[in-house]
Amino acid sequence: MAVESDGGAAPRLSPSGWVAKQAELYESSGGTKGTTQLGVPCLLLDYVGRRSGTVRRTVLMYGRDGDDYLIVGSNGGSDSHPLWYLNLLENPAVELRVGTERFPAEASTLSAREKERVWPGLVDLFPRYAQYQEGTAREIPVVRLRRTG
Repeated sequence: MAVESDGGAAPRLSPSGWVAKQAELYESSGGTKGTTQLGVPCLLLDYVGRRSGTVRRTVLMYGRDGDDYLIVGSNGGSDSHPLWYLNLLENPAVELRVGTERFPAEASTLSAREKERVWPGLVDLFPRYAQYQEGTAREIPVVRLRRTG
């Protein structure tokens, strides 16, 4: 299932101002600007809202596991999951922009064993992830994004 918006409307951007600005720059440049945050590579994630059915877009840091992309539902170490993660649980069909390339993908949450294997590399990429996990009782999820097209 592809991520489709009604009438071809542009995806709704994050309510967070800096995220929306980065997403606009990333998309308007065709993926040549706004592709990093704090020195970490970022992708654009388009997903469908579980209640509204609206296509939404956010910018997320990512790591790699082979050909797959890994994103972390850290929510800045909050005790609640980020809304984009809750939406992916409901509808795992997404569209990504990674640099100049745009393609469909399928999202799945890593098992505890898989997370244990990739977590050190993600913490190397962005050390705050370790602090976020230590600061919350919530198990911070890692999501695999696997290209489907």
